[in-house]
Amino acid sequence: MSETLILTPQQIIRKKAAGEPIEPDENEMVHSHTIVVLVENSIGAFIRVVNMFSARGFNIDSVTVGVTEDPTISRMNIVTVGNGRIISQVLRQLSRLVDTIEVIDLTDTDFVEREICLLKVAYTADTRSEILDVNDIFRGKVVDITPKTMMFELRGPSPKIDAFIQMMASHKILEVARSGRVAMQRDS
Repeated sequence: MSETLILTPQQIIRKKAAGEPIEPDENEMVHSHTIVVLVENSIGAFIRVVNMFSARGFNIDSVTVGVTEDPTISRMNIVTVGNGRIISQVLRQLSRLVDTIEVIDLTDTDFVEREICLLKVAYTADTRSEILDVNDIFRGKVVDITPKTMMFELRGPSPKIDAFIQMMASHKILEVARSGRVAMQRDS
C-alpha cells in the first residue's frame, strides 16, 4: 500500500515556487536560466566559477566570458538548467566566491540575448540553391565557399540558431561552432 504525503499549504506554496513536484507522480519543473556574473578580471576567476558548478554537479549549457567597459571586471554569461531550489543555491554560491562582484539572474526579466553560429555544410549543384534559400530566410551570411562546401554565419537568439541548424540537417552538416549566449537586461 502506498503512503500519500500530506503537505501543508505553506509546503505546497514553497514547492510550487521552487518548481518541485507536489504529487509523487509529478516531474520537477526545470527551466533554462540565464545568469550574469560580474567578476574581478584576475587569474583563476573563471576556473573558480566553473569548479563551483562542477563540484556541486550542476551543468553549464553555455558560458561566455569577456572584459567589460571596465578592464578590471569580466562579465560571464552562464546558461544552466534547474528548478527554483537549485538555481537559488547556484546564485547563493556564486555570490560567495572570492572574485564575484555581482550575480544577476536575467530569466524573469526583460532581456536581449544573442549567439553567433558558424556552420559548414557540403553541397552539390542540385542542393546549392536550396541551401542558399534557407540561408536567406534566416538572414545568414555566406563567409566561405569552396567547390564542395559553404560556411555560413548566423547571428540571433538561440532558438533561431537551433531552427537554422535543424533546417540544414537534411543536408550534410560538416561542422558547427557556436559562441554561446550573451545577454543583457533591457532598461525598464
